[in-house]
Amino acid sequence: MPTRKIPLDAIAYYMSLGPGRSYQKVAERYGVTKRAVVNAAKRDRWQEQVEELERTAHDDAREKMKSTLEATYEQHMRALRLVFAKGVEALKSMAINTPADAMKAIQLAIREQRVALGEPTDRTALSIEDTIRREYERWMTAAEPEEEPPGEDGDTGPAAGPDL
Repeated sequence: MPTRKIPLDAIAYYMSLGPGRSYQKVAERYGVTKRAVVNAAKRDRWQEQVEELERTAHDDAREKMKSTLEATYEQHMRALRLVFAKGVEALKSMAINTPADAMKAIQLAIREQRVALGEPTDRTALSIEDTIRREYERWMTAAEPEEEPPGEDGDTGPAAGPDL
């Protein structure tokens, strides 16, 4: 049985080189020719193994990022629920003394519900009527009078000379 010059763990060294990996570097490390490394890489499917390892690493990283985002979202939602509960407690202890206060409270609640449902706010919503009115006014605004085109002789204004 012949002795292998390229050890079985050469692929581990190859992978450890990262994006700058090359068969030439492996050959130099183990004192063999690049051709011998290429043959071993083909035989043992190094490229497929590297691709699978990278795919697994990317999938793992994506899963960790997803978990981190979910944990952050849950943390924010817990904080918002706490703030909301404190706000409701404060509202319960406050008295609405006048009908105007009641209307303001109702209007605020309705506006915030609409925002929560994704409807446009008062600041961003434009009525169709307002848009049409503005466009009509813009179109109907009297334009600056146009200058008279120059005459045939190139004269751009009234003839110079005494008025008769």
